[in-house]
Formats: sequence, C-alpha cells, structure tokens
Amino acid sequence: MATATVNISFQNNLLSQIDDVARSESRSRSELLREAARLYIERKQKWQNVFNLGEKLAAKNKLRESDVMKEIKSLRKHRS
Repeated sequence: MATATVNISFQNNLLSQIDDVARSESRSRSELLREAARLYIERKQKWQNVFNLGEKLAAKNKLRESDVMKEIKSLRKHRS
C-alpha cells in the first residue's frame, strides 16, 4: 500500500498525551494516529449509514420530522 508523509500541528499538551498513549501501548506515534484516523472515519461512516437508513424508513412510511418529534415527546412523557 502506498503511503504519504504529512505534516500536522498539535498543541504541546495534546502531543504529550499522544506520545504517552503510544508509549504505553509500545507503538509509534504514527501507528497511534493512523488507528485514530481509521476509527474516526469508520465511526462517521456508521453514523451516516444510520441516518441514511432512518431517512429511507421515514420516506417509506411517509413520516415527517414533526411526526418523529411528536413520538419522541410522547415517549419521554411516559418515561417520567
């Protein structure tokens, strides 16, 4: 897999935390940051999939945002 080198700036205290975690896991700073980026992207994609599914289901069932908000309020009222 081809790689590219990038320059990135961090505040000193954040860089220190990154280095501490990398050291505690016997990993390089680059390995830690690569994993952090991968996990962030995966999480964003999963949430996007959830929202896309919600939009599809809402369209299929002809739900409007106001219908959803009304149901949420009703559920919250019954919980209290």
